Amino acid sequence: MNATSSAPAAPGRIVLLTTSHRVAPGLLSWPAWQALHAADRVLCADAAHPQLPYLREAGIRVDETSPTAEDLVSACADGRTVVVVASGEGEPTLTDGLARLAGSGRVSMPELELLPASYDLPGARLLDLVQVMDRIRAECPWSSQQTHKGLAKYGIEEAYELVEAIEEGDREELREELGDVLLQVVFHARIAEEDEDEPFSIDDVAGGIVAKLIHRHPHVFGDETATTPEEVKEHWLRTKAIEKQRESVTDGIPLGQPGLALAAKLASRVRTAGLEVPLPQGEGLGYELLALAVRAEAEGVDPEAALRVAARAYRDAVRAAEGVSA
Repeated sequence: MNATSSAPAAPGRIVLLTTSHRVAPGLLSWPAWQALHAADRVLCADAAHPQLPYLREAGIRVDETSPTAEDLVSACADGRTVVVVASGEGEPTLTDGLARLAGSGRVSMPELELLPASYDLPGARLLDLVQVMDRIRAECPWSSQQTHKGLAKYGIEEAYELVEAIEEGDREELREELGDVLLQVVFHARIAEEDEDEPFSIDDVAGGIVAKLIHRHPHVFGDETATTPEEVKEHWLRTKAIEKQRESVTDGIPLGQPGLALAAKLASRVRTAGLEVPLPQGEGLGYELLALAVRAEAEGVDPEAALRVAARAYRDAVRAAEGVSA
């Protein structure tokens, strides 16, 4: 008895096409366009997906449907290829269903491929922060009423918390505090957009610092040469002096900063300028602290940081005397 056997049908292929909302719609990779044009069907559950108008403009038919895992496997029968244009969440329900089918062992599964069609560039998540801040400013009763002056104290607090995280060596805390400082920048820039006389945006802020960095690094972006940190600092100070056109080396030093930091900054400007300026003489601890701060700066020590280290040791001694564990 002769039996005629036929080869099993090819299980087909499912391509999950992911895109980044931080990249302009229609800017897809060449492998993505190849997969889309070669597919037997292209499906998308989100009728408002930003890629759809560009796919249709390229002659690709997209069916607006939300198939189950079983439907998708059936659509791939006889070796067909189905491309699923994923939503921003990545179609977790569909992928979980496919995983369950594959784990059951009862279904001949198609080949599964995850194909990123566009990638985030470094810094792309900053766009998310700008969008979130814009919505918070518009919809949050507290945030919508804030001003530059009202937020100033938070900027100081966040800066100190960042310094503390750095000095404690806590990497997780460092990442969080950097985010809090970044929030202050984005928040102030968002408020600045609403100024009637001199508005500016986060793009203006970023553009300004980019231009400044390029201008002050001629050894990186220009023809000058710098091989040591000292030469880099010389370039920076020279360029900064030309930009600011200051009359005194003390111009631009914020007098409201902590006293030890202020004294050290003044001493640094004096030393860098090669000036011989005797310390003022007077009675009291203030003049003694000034002398200590100048001495610390000359020895390459940050007096504020040194005092914080000593203060932490003092705090630990107090807790030990109280019988409080560290």
